[in-house]
Amino acid sequence: MQRQEPTQEVSAIQLQEVMLENHVTDKPPQPAEELKEPPGYTVEEAVEAMGFGRFHVMLFGIMGSASIIEAMEIMLLAVLSPEIRCEWRLDDWQVALVSTMVFFGFMLCGVVCGYVADRYGRWTVVCGGFMWGAYFSLLTSFSPTYGWFIFLRSMVGCGVAATSQGFVLKTEFIPSKYRGLLLPLASVFWMAGSVLIIVLGMTVVPTLGWRWMIRISIVPSVVLILLFKFIPESARFQVSVGNVRGAMETLEWIARLNNTQLPPGVLREPVVKERGQCSVLVSSTFRRTSLLLWYTWFVASFSYYGSVLGSSELLEKNLLCVTNADPHTHVRHDQEGAPCYCVPFTHQDYGTLLISCLGEVALIPLNIGLLSVVGRKHSMAVVQVLSAAFFMLINVCTTMFGFTVLLFLLRSVVAMNFNIVYIYTAEVYPTAVRSIGLGVCTSFSRIGGMIAPFIAQVLMSASVLLALLPFAVACLLCAVCTMLLPIETRGRALLQNS
Repeated sequence: MQRQEPTQEVSAIQLQEVMLENHVTDKPPQPAEELKEPPGYTVEEAVEAMGFGRFHVMLFGIMGSASIIEAMEIMLLAVLSPEIRCEWRLDDWQVALVSTMVFFGFMLCGVVCGYVADRYGRWTVVCGGFMWGAYFSLLTSFSPTYGWFIFLRSMVGCGVAATSQGFVLKTEFIPSKYRGLLLPLASVFWMAGSVLIIVLGMTVVPTLGWRWMIRISIVPSVVLILLFKFIPESARFQVSVGNVRGAMETLEWIARLNNTQLPPGVLREPVVKERGQCSVLVSSTFRRTSLLLWYTWFVASFSYYGSVLGSSELLEKNLLCVTNADPHTHVRHDQEGAPCYCVPFTHQDYGTLLISCLGEVALIPLNIGLLSVVGRKHSMAVVQVLSAAFFMLINVCTTMFGFTVLLFLLRSVVAMNFNIVYIYTAEVYPTAVRSIGLGVCTSFSRIGGMIAPFIAQVLMSASVLLALLPFAVACLLCAVCTMLLPIETRGRALLQNS
């Protein structure tokens, strides 16, 4: 009995110790697990950590080439104007309607493409736009009548609206400190597309005709469709729809290409339930920004295509006020009784258009400097004031060389304006509505593109001064509007949610 008592006491002590241990160890498990949880990072932090590398060179080359396609489709209108005018005996308003219908297709499809890109992905929309545009551009070359021609060109406009979403896809992969440097360089690709279509017009149209020029011009689209498989879907979009695994695979692939590493931890981003909602654009957060941007985009397109189509019209009809013109330039085609102006472009005309296209890249260093030093808002205001000044100077009597220089500078500043407004729009809206925000903006811009031909191509015949004045006034008003924008996006991280 005496041996059993200590045994019982020991057993009681042991039991008490076990209960005490369980009591102590029952409480800390949750804090212990929280301490062991790996740190997290966002897509923005991953993009910034990976920096600039081989992936971005490939991205910039392939997605920049999309600007070549868009520029070729737009400049095609300026090069073809004399040819279709003569073939179908068109009046001024009918020639202007061709450009208007292209922008009409762009306007209708811009919002739809933006919505689809926010809901189902940027990659799908951009790749589909390449195929759509190439297909209907090819069909355009077989147009039997003027009616079929403008219908098919409007379908091409829908394809161009989809490919413009490539700017969003490109922007979402570029670190913030490189956006001000790399995105303005996209003008090089736009200039390359403009130059390519002018060279095709100079070489192919006089020999094989305008239909073969269109067929040859779709070759870059076909090549780009094949290269596009190397571009991944936007990681920002993938996490917004809850596809964190897909985003991780994309970011890991980019890190391997760039020979860098992702931040330590795991990718954590909240799922964005409301994507592609137009109501966000007019919410209290973005209402003022959206309204001012819509007018800014209208003016950007209005002034840019006014300069492109207006210069083409001045050269085609020889409406220039020059002091040392050659005999060809002195000819004014005032054939009121004639059904059309059957006057094709000369090599000198093509040369003037070619030089003016080079102006789109001449001021890229100035563009980069303005974006880096004064920011997006003030840069837009500066180039819009310069655009207004050069539009009015076009009306001044000068030499042919002087006109070429003025046209060169005008194309430079209006191209800069278009580039800056693209950058600002892609930076100011969050990922959830970035594509539809850009889509709505581009739709407003195409309204400007629809109006521009009737002023630059129809009113120009009546009065050069009256045709240039609306462009100058619109640019001045737009300069005031851009200063009222509430947000400056220079150096700011891209937002994921509103």
